[in-house]
Amino acid sequence: MVSHLKVIFLPSEAEIAILRWDLIEETQMSEPQLSVRSSKARNLAHALARRTGQPINRLVEQALEHYDLELRQQSARTPIDVLSDLMTDGRRAVPAGTTSAHDDFYDEHGLPR
Repeated sequence: MVSHLKVIFLPSEAEIAILRWDLIEETQMSEPQLSVRSSKARNLAHALARRTGQPINRLVEQALEHYDLELRQQSARTPIDVLSDLMTDGRRAVPAGTTSAHDDFYDEHGLPR
């Protein structure tokens, strides 16, 4: 009578750990998701994807990176930068040819008339 031998492969603990790590990596790779419930965002994303030929996920990454950089630059501004911008905006509102001279209020010695 001939008995059949059955060989069973039992992985070592190190091999089991590697298999578990591979499963974790696969899970982590498929995990990142972002869901935006906005028809406007969807339409913009699809339109940009068609125009640029880039995938939507890359376009979203670029937009978020750009916005993050913009916010960082704004927070790095000093109060004098903000004041300078306000003065520049104020000058734009003044009609051309306007001066701050008030010669008609003062005499030749700088005293009020």
